[in-house]
Amino acid sequence: MGSSNLIRLGNTGLHVSRLCLGTMTFGSSADESKSVAILDPATEAGVNFIDTANRYPSDAPDERKGLT
Repeated sequence: MGSSNLIRLGNTGLHVSRLCLGTMTFGSSADESKSVAILDPATEAGVNFIDTANRYPSDAPDERKGLT
């Protein structure tokens, strides 16, 4: 994914990949090693837009929310 695959994020001046990697199962269904196995190739391919919402992992109990 080269620089031509980056787009401006609104009027922030940030340039992000056209693809966004969601992490809602990182830390629960996907343990740390599985999460790294997903994240590393994505970033190597140029993905720099990663959704890490403060309620993830979504399938975990409330006390684990925000751990992704």
